[in-house]
Amino acid sequence: MPVILRYRGFRFFFYSNEGSPREPVHIHVRGEGGEAKFWLRPQVRVADSDSLDARTLRELASVVEQNVDMIERAWNEYFA
Repeated sequence: MPVILRYRGFRFFFYSNEGSPREPVHIHVRGEGGEAKFWLRPQVRVADSDSLDARTLRELASVVEQNVDMIERAWNEYFA
């Protein structure tokens, strides 16, 4: 499970086995308060969340938006 980014106690990562067929590029985020999954395209949006409030999800979505290129690059390099 490659960790791509850390932010305020949250880990941004993807699983080594992302399904077959593989889902489109996305990122999982986990911290003490819960976890979420974000789709990156066509725009960053929450795919799923567990135990995170709306304010936290908005903050995490903003972090994902700021790092979309880096996340996509890491995904493509890992699964190439």
